[in-house]
Amino acid sequence: MKDKTLAGLLALILGSLGIHRFYLGQTKLGILYIILLFTGVSAILGLIDAVMFLTMNQEDFDDKYNTKEAHYEQTARRRATGRDRRRPPNRQRPSSAPRRKAPVATRKKNPFKLSGVQKYKDYDFEGAIEDFKKALAVDSRDIAVHFNLACAYSITEQAGKALNHLDFAVKNGFVDFDKIKEHDALAYLRIQDSFEDFVKNGYCLDMPAKEEPIPTPTVIEEPSISTDLLEQIKKLGELREKGFLTEEEFAAQKRRLLR
Repeated sequence: MKDKTLAGLLALILGSLGIHRFYLGQTKLGILYIILLFTGVSAILGLIDAVMFLTMNQEDFDDKYNTKEAHYEQTARRRATGRDRRRPPNRQRPSSAPRRKAPVATRKKNPFKLSGVQKYKDYDFEGAIEDFKKALAVDSRDIAVHFNLACAYSITEQAGKALNHLDFAVKNGFVDFDKIKEHDALAYLRIQDSFEDFVKNGYCLDMPAKEEPIPTPTVIEEPSISTDLLEQIKKLGELREKGFLTEEEFAAQKRRLLR
């Protein structure tokens, strides 16, 4: 069985040569690392692999790299303890034995989601992004796909797109905020100013609506009218009532006084 600590040390010391990939049985990836040796990319990938292997959960490591070996060991253990007794080929099932229930139909897995995850694990981030987009065309509300897209966009330094998909995942039920704060793939996103605003806003892009201030009513000051002017207007009104002034003449004299 492959040892994750040894794989991590090989990646740390000889990662630029892809020795850890040969050790894990990934020959094609190992050859790719050698091809990229003089570009410096393989050294960076080796360092990332070392961190990933050394921090990876043992169970996850076994599921990915020791699946066959673990299966063989479990089969051998069952045979050794006598629990792998197979039914004789000609043995008939008793007529009174209950029939097995028909298997319950399960939801078909999204093939683009699975291929996207595999490409992501193989460091083909651009290919993973394309497959994850196709997976969203099948199920646009898949939280895991949106989170994986956020990680892939962060690794490829597309902070805006990464933040949009992370925002969607949180709004639709993703609550593992510690993972957002600590996940290695989101390291680039976390150094952005927009991410700080995202966290301050409760892991949400939409800012709460601000209350608009109530406008202060403008007070229009009416011009003051002197007592003498009022008396003159009053006299004009009396002349109009007595018939000495027409309505037009009264209005004209009043306008003249008010100028």
